[in-house]
Amino acid sequence: MRTDPMELGRGPLTRWLPVLGQAAPEPPDVRSFEVREGDRPGQFVARVIFSLPRITIPAMLLAIVWQVGESAVPVVMGLAIDRALVTRDAGQLVLWLGVLVALYVALTAAARFTNRLNTYAVQLLQHRLRATLSTRVLHSDGSAVRAPADNVVSAMTNDVFRLANAGLLVVLPISRIAAIMFIAVSLLVMHWPLGVMVLLGAPVAVWLMGLLSERLSRDTREYQDLLADTVGRATDLVAGYRVIKGVRAEAEATRRYRQASRETLVGAGRNAGLLGRFLVGSGAVNGVFVAAVTGLAGWFAVNGQLSVGELIAAGGLTQALLPQMQAIASYSIPNLAGARASAARIMDTLRNAGTAASGHDDAIRQRCTPPPVQDVSAPYVGVLDVGVPSASIRVEPGELVGVHADDRIAARIADALLNPWAANDIEVRLDGRPAHELTPAEYRSLVTAAPHRATLFTGTIRDNLAVTACLPERMDSAVWAAACEDFAADLDTPVGENGNRLSGGQRQRVALARAFATDTPVLVLHDPTTAVDSVTEQTIAKRLVGIRTDRSTLLIASSPALLGCCDRVVDLLDNMPVLGKAAL
Repeated sequence: MRTDPMELGRGPLTRWLPVLGQAAPEPPDVRSFEVREGDRPGQFVARVIFSLPRITIPAMLLAIVWQVGESAVPVVMGLAIDRALVTRDAGQLVLWLGVLVALYVALTAAARFTNRLNTYAVQLLQHRLRATLSTRVLHSDGSAVRAPADNVVSAMTNDVFRLANAGLLVVLPISRIAAIMFIAVSLLVMHWPLGVMVLLGAPVAVWLMGLLSERLSRDTREYQDLLADTVGRATDLVAGYRVIKGVRAEAEATRRYRQASRETLVGAGRNAGLLGRFLVGSGAVNGVFVAAVTGLAGWFAVNGQLSVGELIAAGGLTQALLPQMQAIASYSIPNLAGARASAARIMDTLRNAGTAASGHDDAIRQRCTPPPVQDVSAPYVGVLDVGVPSASIRVEPGELVGVHADDRIAARIADALLNPWAANDIEVRLDGRPAHELTPAEYRSLVTAAPHRATLFTGTIRDNLAVTACLPERMDSAVWAAACEDFAADLDTPVGENGNRLSGGQRQRVALARAFATDTPVLVLHDPTTAVDSVTEQTIAKRLVGIRTDRSTLLIASSPALLGCCDRVVDLLDNMPVLGKAAL
């Protein structure tokens, strides 16, 4: 049995036909949006909606054909009545019926291609906005190094969706305005007082609807802030449920979430009420305007100033005017209001954020940078008083130094090395210079701190290794050093969402391979083998030295196997500053 070569589920008569407009297998490379000094939300919205002219301009032209074509239907019908039915001319009847059929074919095709281009533009804008936010969150110039804030999660979903939909503002509203202009010109040619009334009245009606939307626009942002806060609390509650249950804080956490949820519910009700009042007000403006135009056309027909065909055309044009104005009032203006509110929130996230360096260039730069001398002053266990000497941990270039400490001190040292700008009594120096005086970009080009928690990204093993900006040739050696060869013979093996297709030990080894792949001048590892068996741990310990040749490594661990391979070990449990391998 023959199969569909493109696997689109097509039947035997269509499976061999070419398919046009197929999406590329990989998402396109996109440039990040920039937030300039002094930008206002409206300016950022304009930059977004005008960022895809090669898609939106053809879509706008096709949409104009679509909307003007629909508005031209009553004109063609009026001409057919006056020139064919009234005169009983069969030739004219066939001619105008053919024109009507051609008009329907043209506007239907234009509508189809417009909707396709609009969908593509919205999806592309969403991809570009999410890529921008992801880049800035993962490569921020800010000193804080932590999981993305809750407002980022909301911005990635709700705000990106609203702002991307604003891309339609350069297509549909313009086409509707063009249709309104066509209706006005048609009425002007038919009977000039009707045309003048539409030309003067339509801008006034749209301006009044814009005034009615101002309060809705302000409240929409307030509601979105409340929604983001509630989403954030829910995220924290789910992520930290074990901790909350461990300290028996379920009741307090539930109370806080309920309070935030109630405030959001009140905001949603208020926003829905404002939207309803706006729709009622804009509907009243539309209704009064269209009723006035229709009444005036009827008056001219009674006085004999309009023929039967012209009256039908005028009535049809007036009826076509109503949905155009209602669409602008009900969809375009609220869309713009929501987009401006979302743009303000996205700008808050992007502002003062840095740009990501090229992964390949960053890897080359790291390899060419000699390891600095790293000094860490850390307290001994139970010695937290001011004035009591701290342990000095020094990592010379090319050394593998272990640190033996309890969980609390180990976590504090790892946090200080991950984020030396946070308030901490542990001081980190590179070549004698305090690390907090370096910019985040400078510090991260010298030091990579791999946290204890193994977090993987959805995709393949190769995808997870590639995010470290490593050179491709280092992937295989990193996988070998982390003892992943038993399950990672194929680097294109999917790991599932957050690595759920792998066991805990496998996830931890992939995360360790990702750290090895960076080839950073100084690598900090915090308990990297707690989820693996003892045999695998011994294998990793043997391979650890070879993978970090001429590079510096600070290993914070409690495993004798790992500490046994270190050049020196600083033991903070026994208040002994420096121990050699033999002491273990």
